[in-house]
Amino acid sequence: MKPGWQVLCVLLSCCRLAVCQEPLDSPPAATTSTTAVRPTEGRSRVWQVDGVERQGLVYAPEIAKSEPAPLVFCFHGHGGNSAQAARSFRMHAEWPQAIVVYLQGLKTPGQLTDPEGKKSGWQKSAGDQQDRDLKFFDAVLQSLQADYRVDDRRIYAMGHSNGGGFTYLLWSERSAVFAAMAPSGSAALRLPQPLPPKPVLHIAGRNDPLVRFAWQQVMIERLKTAQKCGAARPWQGGVTEYPAANGASVFTLLTDEGHRFPAKAPPLIAEFFRKHARPETADRDSSPSGN
Repeated sequence: MKPGWQVLCVLLSCCRLAVCQEPLDSPPAATTSTTAVRPTEGRSRVWQVDGVERQGLVYAPEIAKSEPAPLVFCFHGHGGNSAQAARSFRMHAEWPQAIVVYLQGLKTPGQLTDPEGKKSGWQKSAGDQQDRDLKFFDAVLQSLQADYRVDDRRIYAMGHSNGGGFTYLLWSERSAVFAAMAPSGSAALRLPQPLPPKPVLHIAGRNDPLVRFAWQQVMIERLKTAQKCGAARPWQGGVTEYPAANGASVFTLLTDEGHRFPAKAPPLIAEFFRKHARPETADRDSSPSGN
């Protein structure tokens, strides 16, 4: 055999040996850090609350079982559902290091539409619907704190329309739990005022035909007054900040859209949440009944 062929045969033998030595069940190539911390799909969960089966989708990074992780609660609008909220809010994709839960409402009479309660939604005030949704929140929070290492200083809530109203209700009734809130397309003018000081990003459409922009403006002004906010200054992505000396600043994202959750909102909400944790000096009682 010629010397050149000898060299070629040796090289081919080495390649075959390398291939044969590779285990058949070897793991795939390493993925990006975002993929590594995020399951490809949300996990459907069921909770029993006062004998009623309640449901939701939970996205949780594996690391949340061993290291403290933020927790974000997301609430769909009236007539919506948890799967639709996951597609619209995309909080699990925008903040893959966080535990994100999209909860499912029950059939509920609406304030502005669906008075017969044929569609899913959330209670509008304390005591409404026997507080079934506040109890639902309490049960989910307790179970997630048992299943994961939830960072109690970084718990958040967001929602659109009726879900935004429920976000405001949680602010009123479970304030001590949360670091910051992000309601959209809502105006909780009937809740007891003022709300406990809290960083908030309120999202509103100037052409909203359902939850009128004028109502939302009143809510924003109430928050700015109660939290002693200063003059407006730009933040990022079209968001305006009204800074407060105590850290409870009011942020607004105002669009020219109608009653829809803006596609540009998810990354801005995620960044807003990332920048706000509950202060060390805040009331450390994060029990569901804390106010």
